Amino acid sequence: MNTNQIDRYSRHLSLPVIGKPGQQKLLKSHVLIVGLGGLGSPAALYLAAAGVGKLTFADFDTVELSNLQRQVAHTTERVGELKTHSAKLASHAINPDIEINVIDYALEKEELDELIPTCTAVLDCSDNFPTRFAVNACCVRHKVPLITGAAIRFDGQVMVVRPDKPDSPCYRCLYTEGDETAETCAQTGILGPVVGLIGCIQALETIKVICDIGDDLSGRLLLFDGLGLEFNEIQLKQSADCPVCNA
Repeated sequence: MNTNQIDRYSRHLSLPVIGKPGQQKLLKSHVLIVGLGGLGSPAALYLAAAGVGKLTFADFDTVELSNLQRQVAHTTERVGELKTHSAKLASHAINPDIEINVIDYALEKEELDELIPTCTAVLDCSDNFPTRFAVNACCVRHKVPLITGAAIRFDGQVMVVRPDKPDSPCYRCLYTEGDETAETCAQTGILGPVVGLIGCIQALETIKVICDIGDDLSGRLLLFDGLGLEFNEIQLKQSADCPVCNA
């Protein structure tokens, strides 16, 4: 690391479990973020600030005025711009030294199969089950850690999938195709700080996975109740009927 990096990441370097080895792992890592909305915005900003060396942003949507209540990577001036480009500007404003690539169209299976094996970790910050299922399946195929989050109204959840470890449950162990009719934030609303908190937890779990520190959320579903300000966990096991884990 050069002098500027030592200064920029000094608070990480002061943490014994991260230090210089952990920061170097971050600088050498490549993280894909699928979805640059309410979850992807804080996750992108914190991972950029943390010094993840290469970020790839994937989202085909544009910034709308109604997004700004919660999608903190975007600004009023950037309404109408692609979310990937807006998030890249915001992330580079924090840390201009990292590499950021953008994909501003929907990724097909073949493209996911090319991209995800190059990643150290993947964040699913999307808002629909088909995307979550596709990203999960690809991560399992290529044994790449997946940090997936969701939020609606006052509630949120985070799960870490570790196909690089034996017997780790995946997203399809928890949800089936019959769940695809789930409600959307546009239909039922969402409190901005809730997605902010869940996105921050996704960033935290990503850093833990990259640096190999602490106990990540693999095998656990973390549930957050914003109105009651409560966290709960559900223990998960790999499903014998999972069409992904046991394909």
